[in-house]
Amino acid sequence: MGVKDSTGELTHFDKDGNAVMVDVSKKSETERVAHAAGKVSMSAEAFAKVRSGSISKGDVLGIARVAGIMAAKKVDDLIPLTHPLLITKVNVDFSLQEEENIVEVFATVGICGKTGVEMEALTAVSVAALTIYDMCKAVDKSMVISDIRLLKKTGGKSGTYLRNNET
Repeated sequence: MGVKDSTGELTHFDKDGNAVMVDVSKKSETERVAHAAGKVSMSAEAFAKVRSGSISKGDVLGIARVAGIMAAKKVDDLIPLTHPLLITKVNVDFSLQEEENIVEVFATVGICGKTGVEMEALTAVSVAALTIYDMCKAVDKSMVISDIRLLKKTGGKSGTYLRNNET
């Protein structure tokens, strides 16, 4: 299993099956944007404290936003074979779903470059969600991080991808 190029060949392995970083030197630079999301489900008590800003460690969503932005800039240090990128934008936002005690995390990452930023958006969501967990675990250790997914990506040779039923 792996990423395939336009000829159907796996791109992260050479002819002998060794892991390699994909050569993007001949690819065109295009504007590329990726949108990702994930959820943190928690107790009503933890949710109320996040919403009111009364978690003892501080501003949960503000710190999680900064953590997500920082993580998007460090993907090449975390995931083997990813390229170091000059990201042009990272936004991390949250939606509080009170009826379900869920904090939904959204990340948008952009670049003008030769490779996409899907991993950067997914990593931003993941680390922001982990930061929420870390800051709230004294109140609720049973929180669940789930549904981390790519919502949309634009640019590059493969064009636009849009997850069904999501924008």
